[in-house]
Amino acid sequence: MRQQVLVLYLASSALDSDVVGWSRYDGTGRTRPTTGDSDEPPYPTGLAALHDGWRLFQASQLLPPQSGHEYNVSFLKHEFFFEKLEDDSRP
Repeated sequence: MRQQVLVLYLASSALDSDVVGWSRYDGTGRTRPTTGDSDEPPYPTGLAALHDGWRLFQASQLLPPQSGHEYNVSFLKHEFFFEKLEDDSRP
């Protein structure tokens, strides 16, 4: 089995919120996605990825902002990791 990984950064912690950033990795070697290779996200929401067969295996821990830093810009905090497994037996 080979793994494909999809990382979606959502607008909030809800899986049905909009995708604001993404990364793809293909362990099958069939595609070679790179950062910035598309202007459109692969899915509009995390829920749409689930509907397409991606399995959610990790979501970021929800941490409240430190007092006085509520409006500081930093990393994208609503990060969700999805995977698809494919049979690596090739003809």
